[in-house]
Amino acid sequence: MSSPVEIFSDDALTVHALSVSEMDNRCYLISDRASGAQVLIDAADDAPALRELLAGATCEAGELLIVTTHAHWDHTRALPAFSGARLAAGADDVAAIESQRGVRIGEAVGHGDTLASGPLRLEVIGLRGHTPGSIALVLRRPEATLLFTGDSLFPGGVGNTDHDPERFASLLGDVEDRLFDAFGDDARVLPGHGEGTTLGAERPQLGAWRARGW
Repeated sequence: MSSPVEIFSDDALTVHALSVSEMDNRCYLISDRASGAQVLIDAADDAPALRELLAGATCEAGELLIVTTHAHWDHTRALPAFSGARLAAGADDVAAIESQRGVRIGEAVGHGDTLASGPLRLEVIGLRGHTPGSIALVLRRPEATLLFTGDSLFPGGVGNTDHDPERFASLLGDVEDRLFDAFGDDARVLPGHGEGTTLGAERPQLGAWRARGW
């Protein structure tokens, strides 16, 4: 994906995805048509491409909120270029992001919180294990539920936990309880790398994931 792709649209908002870097990091931009408010999920790399994405969204310029799903270096490389925006991340990852990139995260969030930019509302889901403060974001629309899962859930499994049994149990437990048990099969999973999936496509594999331990 070398150009932005519209992955969802309704009368109120649009969602675009952009692949950046050699690691196929996926950055997602949610844009409210009326107010111009925007939410960028993971300023992973290539600040010029992200600025072009922001400028090309199908709305007027408005408030920008940038949410980082977790503290790993490949998801934060472009953050310094947007230090004037509102920045948010999981509370237990804030210190690592600030130290790594020299930015200030103004909004430290946790499981059950809500992030807002203008009329846009995103629910925060804590998914502990890939990093201590990893979060997913939920965008609920009448036509669809979109789950932005960072590196915590992909097609085929949960994110890397470095073969640590406690971290794996924590992450898989949160993914089962807070995603698979909370949302229907048609909920779309939009991960931090590569193509997406649905909860329905992945649900039959949960037992195999737990048995293999990664």
